[in-house]
Amino acid sequence: MIFVVKVTTNKEEQAADLIAARAEKKDLDVFTVVRPHGLRGYIIIEAADHENAEQAVFNLPYVKGFINKPITYAEIETMLQPVTAAINIEKGDTVEMITEPFKREKAKVMRVDKAREEVIVELLEAAVPIPITVKIDNVKVIRRPKEEKEEE
Repeated sequence: MIFVVKVTTNKEEQAADLIAARAEKKDLDVFTVVRPHGLRGYIIIEAADHENAEQAVFNLPYVKGFINKPITYAEIETMLQPVTAAINIEKGDTVEMITEPFKREKAKVMRVDKAREEVIVELLEAAVPIPITVKIDNVKVIRRPKEEKEEE
């Protein structure tokens, strides 16, 4: 059975550690303690039954409440499985940085790491080309080499 626990925002990691430690110490039938990425203020636990889940979270620091109604895996599946967005940045693209510290700087993409969602770029107006690693969502494509060839 899967249950949701309300915890103090930004203390999800500590609460999950405390719940896991108590479940292990008391030998409770708690199988999983998960802090879903992007879901603040909640922890999801999987336990054999309601009683085991409630004992694991009862009177712990950072735990604010226990939602008695069990949920199904289908209800939380999207929170637990990472979704890889379509990455449309390619090697050789000219991009513009959209976040600090290089905001509005133009750069050329040297390599794309889709697994880490990062790109390695070299600033175009730098005196010495130095590779910089940035998150994909911190750049936007402004020109593609293929588009330039089609225009000629």
